[in-house]
Amino acid sequence: MTSIEVPYAIAAALPTLSVMDITNEVSQNVARAACRDGIAYVHATHGLSLIRVQERETGIFEDLELLLERIVPSASRMRERLVVALLGPRTEQVPFADGRLSIGHFQRILLFSLDAEHRHDWSLTLLG
Repeated sequence: MTSIEVPYAIAAALPTLSVMDITNEVSQNVARAACRDGIAYVHATHGLSLIRVQERETGIFEDLELLLERIVPSASRMRERLVVALLGPRTEQVPFADGRLSIGHFQRILLFSLDAEHRHDWSLTLLG
């Protein structure tokens, strides 16, 4: 897992946010699997975490900051839960072929944790 630096503006707006790049770990598991073709279901196991396939660039954090400013007031008691709900399901489905993930050249599998304890637990289910 590789930690991704969260820009100051978004860290100030959501101090409990941590982001980890888990692409390499998922790729290694897929490469070692008995099935060579199928779908990798990557699931965040904690309720305040979610998985996203994104390009690893600062634009995603700028977009998240704009979303927070418009939709989720900073005074909300349950802000982290609201953000998780807005960002959608906690699981991503990633196809793989010949033991390699079928994602774009710049795309990465990111684990977003909105828990103050920065839990980085995830699971992988391969279907093929």
